[in-house]
Amino acid sequence: QRQLVESGGGLVQPGESLRLSCTASGFSIDSFAIVWFRQFPGKEREGVSCISRDGRRIDYVDSVKGRFTISRDNPRNTGYLQMDNLNPEDTAVYYCAADFTIAKSVCNFVNMDYWGTGTQVTVSS
Repeated sequence: QRQLVESGGGLVQPGESLRLSCTASGFSIDSFAIVWFRQFPGKEREGVSCISRDGRRIDYVDSVKGRFTISRDNPRNTGYLQMDNLNPEDTAVYYCAADFTIAKSVCNFVNMDYWGTGTQVTVSS
């Protein structure tokens, strides 16, 4: 069974950090861009960051630039989202997704092939 599993969410105080992991099983992420989304209560899911198959193309939504860092470890079949200097506006359910791409250096926030079930991130004092 092909699936993605997120981990690393939790409750932190403003200014603290979390690292989210996204581990694939049943398939290799080598042929997939890894993409992180988040969903605020009552809102639609939004793209946060993406990384291409070869790691050469990375994008971030403006609100997290300079605070979040996306990465991937293909041998471990895992993607990561390092989140620093978190603030209450980052509170959301975070999802990872995998997007099959022929090109090695592209990523975007549309037409995902696989989704994780999400992990809650809460930033509160």
